[in-house]
Amino acid sequence: MKNYITKILACLFISSTLFNGVYAKMNPKVIIETSKGNIEIELYQTEAPETVKNFINYASSGFYNDTIFHRVIKGFMIQGGGLTEDMQNKETDKPIKNEATNGLSNKRGTIAMARTSEPHSASSQFFINHKDNDFLDFKDESPNGWGYCVFGIVVNGLDIVDEIANVVTGNYGPYSDVPKDVIQIISVKISE
Repeated sequence: MKNYITKILACLFISSTLFNGVYAKMNPKVIIETSKGNIEIELYQTEAPETVKNFINYASSGFYNDTIFHRVIKGFMIQGGGLTEDMQNKETDKPIKNEATNGLSNKRGTIAMARTSEPHSASSQFFINHKDNDFLDFKDESPNGWGYCVFGIVVNGLDIVDEIANVVTGNYGPYSDVPKDVIQIISVKISE
């Protein structure tokens, strides 16, 4: 009987270890609902913990609802997450640390944080790479070498990214590469 109980406990321990090991490493996913269709993104919380937390906070608060993809360059990227349909900047939280040193590359379908020329200036805006953009990767800690932090990848809806990337764009006030027809981000929701 003692041997039988020992085997059961060993099985429970192994099952618990496997469960915790596998499920603790599962990455969160979000659905970006756009006026063109849905884009599902897997977030790399281990490689970019602060960036993923920041993105999830914006998504959970409803910040991204009714923003737009305001900058679209075919063969480069689609950018959104900070401007309204009338091209007004939404008020954001404080900028976050640039985690571009995480070893992830700006490959086609990855999502990265947009920022100004200041390396640690990213807040809410993000972009999805339409093609491999290795030149955006971290090189060194000089002002021009920091790169752009990749924090996830499209797992469903790359065809929607392609459709958005192929829209007609033009100028809108001081902004260039603005879609002629509004591409709305209806919501960004954490996937269950």
